[in-house]
Amino acid sequence: MRSVLLPAALVALALSAPVAVQAQSGKVSHALTLGDAPKYPAGFTHLDYVNVNAPKGGELKLSTPAGFDSLNPFIPKGDEAPGLGMVYETLMSSPPDDDLSEYGLIAETVEVPGDLSWIVFNLRAEAKWANGKPITADDVAWSFEQIKLNGEPMLQHYYANVQKAEVLSPRKVKFHFSGAKNRELPQIMGQLPVLQKADWEKRGFDKVTLDKWEGSGPYRIESVEPNRTITYTRRNDWWAKDLPINKGRYNFDRIRYDVYRDQTVAREAFKSGQYDFRGENSAREWSVFYDFPAMTQGLAKKQEFKHERPGGIGGFIFNTRRDKFQDVRVRKALALAWDFEWYNKNMAYGAYYHPNSYFDNSEFAARGEPSPEELKLLEPLRDKLPREVFGPAWKAPSSDGSGQDRKNLREATRLLKEAGWEVKNGKLVNPKGEPFVLELLLRDATYERMGGPWVQALQRLGVTLNMRTVDSAQYVNRIRSFDFDVIYSGWGQSNSPGNEQRSYYTSAAADNPGGRNYAGIKNPAIDALVEAVVAAPSRAALIPAVRALDRALTWNWYIAPTLGHNADRIAYWDKFGMPEKNPKNGVDVMAWWVDPAKAAKLSNSRQ
Repeated sequence: MRSVLLPAALVALALSAPVAVQAQSGKVSHALTLGDAPKYPAGFTHLDYVNVNAPKGGELKLSTPAGFDSLNPFIPKGDEAPGLGMVYETLMSSPPDDDLSEYGLIAETVEVPGDLSWIVFNLRAEAKWANGKPITADDVAWSFEQIKLNGEPMLQHYYANVQKAEVLSPRKVKFHFSGAKNRELPQIMGQLPVLQKADWEKRGFDKVTLDKWEGSGPYRIESVEPNRTITYTRRNDWWAKDLPINKGRYNFDRIRYDVYRDQTVAREAFKSGQYDFRGENSAREWSVFYDFPAMTQGLAKKQEFKHERPGGIGGFIFNTRRDKFQDVRVRKALALAWDFEWYNKNMAYGAYYHPNSYFDNSEFAARGEPSPEELKLLEPLRDKLPREVFGPAWKAPSSDGSGQDRKNLREATRLLKEAGWEVKNGKLVNPKGEPFVLELLLRDATYERMGGPWVQALQRLGVTLNMRTVDSAQYVNRIRSFDFDVIYSGWGQSNSPGNEQRSYYTSAAADNPGGRNYAGIKNPAIDALVEAVVAAPSRAALIPAVRALDRALTWNWYIAPTLGHNADRIAYWDKFGMPEKNPKNGVDVMAWWVDPAKAAKLSNSRQ
């Protein structure tokens, strides 16, 4: 399961925050969990890792690579501004140190029957909108109906088995479920963003807007300049500031995002102190860029924070809606041309490993031969799956790292020839004489470093690969309409895969504009395996179901995976205090605070 609509600034650091349910029939509970029990019992006072005495105040300045022209993050229109998740709240919240559980936020308690056919949320009496009016069950039901009808396409799959919302009283709302027993649906509803019906009915839920709206969250929008900057101000009157789930968090008085479309410019802006906190995704830049005087003097710092969150998979994704990618042999051949070992040694300072799974860095990654539990799911689908699925788990292509290892290119040539392509006059052509020409669509020039070696390797196969880096708006529009050959992207995963897999990999999502089935996968076997994941009645059943799905996805070569990494690279100006320990899912910058003494020292150094 994947948490939706995360604050944009934190997506790179916390791709998802999974939760699930194990509640007794008719029993009121403070939390939902997939584990043996929630980490935090009823009546807990605060999260273990936070500093409950963290001072409030100061400013956090961040950068964002994407321009924006909308303050409505809920619809597949416009480019949303970063940070909007701090303006609204959800019914429940999953903390970064307990990614299998969810605790009450707007909802104080929940009720779930043993058959998981519904859930009731009991709203807190003190839950209020920024205008002081109470949050009601009617607001909750209306929010669900609008998001399901007009929201992001992924949410239509997410809520597919939520039959209806029923208002039982002003502070009590019930969601009814349809279909097979689904252990994720109760907590999926806990992730529902709640909006004020009276406000959004006037503005229009399905409209792109730049109006500064208010929700019930810890921050309000202070100022905005489309495609340039947006600033949020902490609400001193926030109703939820003293809830145990929130203590020690949301400490900054102001949070500002500035747009830097070019990452070279963004790095220079960080170096000059234009913003405070930067997550670095380039191993090369991490190694060579941050050696500047302020870093040497200790005024700025860089640090790698290890994490245990699942890594998902990223790389060059093939759009199988294009005829040239229909044959799995073609996809495999192109993937063989990406030389990870050479790139990691020569371009990335040995910082990465080559991921072998769609569920990297988790217990859900397929390993060894299929288990009996996996085979029970796979055998009925044997005629629709590559034969390799029934053998050892897939491994990413490897080379000797010399840049001269030709075995993968020889194998790629053989596969392309089998698929009907051959080289004539140095160009790979099909039986009609049409050349094999591809476009790699990028939104960030940083990734051209990975595309460049691939371009050269593919040239040796007779394939022409043109890299095209476009602005954010054009990129988003082309992705939404699936107008691309290859993109550099991926699928993030959580520690509880589930309903979101439908939007990633199923036939129903393949032609849904704005959806996340980037590869255009239409495979009945994968459809069936996704449903097995969704229907898994326990974690013990979920693990083999996901591993079976992993085998089917990897052996179909929908992606050429590139780089794996299990740490967050963070550079920051030394004006912050931070918790003594980090949650296992990675850095929680919302638990940091401005240290007055450090901030004063830094300010004096800049005078």
